[in-house]
Amino acid sequence: MGATVTKQVLVIGGTGHIGHCIAKDIQKQTQAKVTVTGRNFSFIQDFPFLQFNLNNLDKIPEIISDFDLVVHGAGPFHKRDGRVLKSCIEQGVNYIDVSDHRSFHCQVAGYHEQAKEAGVTAILHTGVFPGISNLMAREGVETLETTDSIHLNYVVAGSGGAGLTVMRTTFLGLQSPFSAWLQGQWQQVLPYSEAEQITFPHYGEANVYWFDVAETYTLARSFPVKTVVTKFGSIPEFYNDLTGMVAQRVPKSVLQNPWVIEGLSKMSLAMARVTDVWSGVGIAVCVDVQGQKDGQDQTYGLQFFHDHTAIAAGMGAGSIAQLLLNQDIVQPGVWSVEQAATTPLFHKMMEQRGIKIDGFYF
Repeated sequence: MGATVTKQVLVIGGTGHIGHCIAKDIQKQTQAKVTVTGRNFSFIQDFPFLQFNLNNLDKIPEIISDFDLVVHGAGPFHKRDGRVLKSCIEQGVNYIDVSDHRSFHCQVAGYHEQAKEAGVTAILHTGVFPGISNLMAREGVETLETTDSIHLNYVVAGSGGAGLTVMRTTFLGLQSPFSAWLQGQWQQVLPYSEAEQITFPHYGEANVYWFDVAETYTLARSFPVKTVVTKFGSIPEFYNDLTGMVAQRVPKSVLQNPWVIEGLSKMSLAMARVTDVWSGVGIAVCVDVQGQKDGQDQTYGLQFFHDHTAIAAGMGAGSIAQLLLNQDIVQPGVWSVEQAATTPLFHKMMEQRGIKIDGFYF
């Protein structure tokens, strides 16, 4: 019998907080060899390291050609394009990412036919939200016979154990109104508006607000629903007050300034590092799917909690990486995660990682 060939995985942005969590999950759950990239040499020495900047376009094909799977974890994705995915398709390398914004989705979705022809499976939005949250929504849709609406609510404590990139992502999401699928049509909503109090596992009651994430867009396209609502909040509550003040009172022209975004992000991270000591860095997600079953109106809810948001994101992405490496998913083309991973596979991956998803009618 021949020797088993070790699969090779490249995590772009693998020296960041979330990227490193992805690398660790893949290393723990598979037999693959994981290599990480970063713009600067990392003090973390637990993975082989390649110094790499995504702005070096000519280097991308050379970097990825020796790998079986590329994980793109270098955000913020608001400003990213499809260069990594394009190179993966050209090199015949499977691809996943932890992108979290519709602008990136719309840029890379156009590569679907090219990926299909090349036999490359590319799966987008594989972290925690989006990622695990999308697959919770899929389970809810499959539980009912017909679906009217999907409501997704997320709360993160402190920094979530993440770094500056996630803070940048939050403030980039406040720059302008966005379209949400409401009552069967796209309507403009304001970021961090329309506060709603939700009862979350572990945290209890917490306020959430409209926030634009990838699933705001993709779930409306993946499932025959009339409404998709995505709301996010922070713990402790005063972070919501500060974020809301920025969203509603700072002129949009000022928020378009990258120096302003950078300053707000650094200030917020410094504050969060202080409150992390007592707030923790966990995440809770509640998904409510409304529709019909057995001729009656029904609402099916799903909930989960993890005590470390970045680790949960790593588990979400690592799960999809594992499924691709094991060839449990072979689906050439470009897909949002809820279009690629089945509910039984989702359950298997979550159970393997000790994540419990509670589902119930109410």
